[in-house]
Amino acid sequence: MHIPPNWGTFFALIVSFLIFWFIFSRLFFRPFLNLLSERECRLKDLGDRTEQLLKEARAADEERERRLAHVRREALARRDAQRRRVEGDAAEIVEKAKAQAHELLERARATVEDELRAAQGELERAGRSLAAELAERVLGRRLDAGRGPS
Repeated sequence: MHIPPNWGTFFALIVSFLIFWFIFSRLFFRPFLNLLSERECRLKDLGDRTEQLLKEARAADEERERRLAHVRREALARRDAQRRRVEGDAAEIVEKAKAQAHELLERARATVEDELRAAQGELERAGRSLAAELAERVLGRRLDAGRGPS
């Protein structure tokens, strides 16, 4: 059995399909495709912006590291300069202390030598006095200090 095509129904289906296609494309497909297109553009823009921000962040990190390295070098240089200055000051203080100690030692040595000479003179006088007294006792008479033995 052969069913002949019903051209009226066929054209009605074609026309109704085109009308529904037109309505659905205007109400559903185009807004949905526009929404997808806008979303894709926004995602692309956000991706580009994210990439730009990442580049800026890397550049900022590199700049921060460069500045930090510069500050560290300056701090080390200042610390070394201060250390050298303090070491020089310490050496100068030590030299002054050595000079003062040497001066005090020399003064003490001179004082001791003076006291030793004075004590030797005192001992010599005391020895002569004792010798004269001992001689007077042994001889039993008084010795004349002005005259020597004849």
